[in-house]
Amino acid sequence: MTTEDRLPVTEDELHAYVDGELPEDRREAVSNWLATHPEAAEQVAAWRAQSEAIQARFGAVALEPVPERLKIDNVLRRDRSWGGMAAAAVVAAFLIGGGVGWFAHGASASTPAPFEHLASEALRAHKLYTLEVRHPVEVRGDEERPHMTNWLSRRVGYEQKIPDLQTMGLKLVGGRLLPGPEGPAALYMYEGPSGERFTIYCSKTTAPDTALRYRDSERAGAFFWVDEKRGYVVSGPADRARMEKITQAIYEQVDRPSPNRNRS
Repeated sequence: MTTEDRLPVTEDELHAYVDGELPEDRREAVSNWLATHPEAAEQVAAWRAQSEAIQARFGAVALEPVPERLKIDNVLRRDRSWGGMAAAAVVAAFLIGGGVGWFAHGASASTPAPFEHLASEALRAHKLYTLEVRHPVEVRGDEERPHMTNWLSRRVGYEQKIPDLQTMGLKLVGGRLLPGPEGPAALYMYEGPSGERFTIYCSKTTAPDTALRYRDSERAGAFFWVDEKRGYVVSGPADRARMEKITQAIYEQVDRPSPNRNRS
């Protein structure tokens, strides 16, 4: 398995896969990932069907000449207001024909995914506990790591594997138990050389498997995904490029169940 095959699949990559715009070096990796994630494969199939339906119904419009009354120059001469300019831009963008794939993308994004409450809870916990100076965690990682691992594994309901992020310049501060949306959740905190803090939030969930997604909120950002009924949220400062590297390191280390393990 190559390094490219191990990288997490993002939602943007799935949309690019549907639109035929995914780089050649990622197509096979994404295809293999979809083969083992039936819920994501079903979503991709739905996006593709939606895109084909839109293309079949409206695709011919892109090939038609723009009516004189809708040409930008004519519209702008008729109405110099900002409203008229915006309307002309929208009409022109649609008629050019580049929006079919993104129309489908927007339609799916307009409905909140059922697992996004995990990210909201994790970001809320991240903001609360990373500000703590004396009591950021319940169990310190440098003193009681084996105890913390066993304790949180029992409480959350599956074996925890706490990632080692020293190669990323991050030291484990410790962990704590939290109430999650669907049961107990574990929160692990790491600290960088400049005092910046990152957290990993994990718990069981009934949400379907998802590709890696990103969201930010008030100077904090989070990557999150669901795999085999287990949700993970990696939160930290809203530096997406750095967050993505840290998340990839975590993704490769977390205790992901084998395909033969019974789902619980």
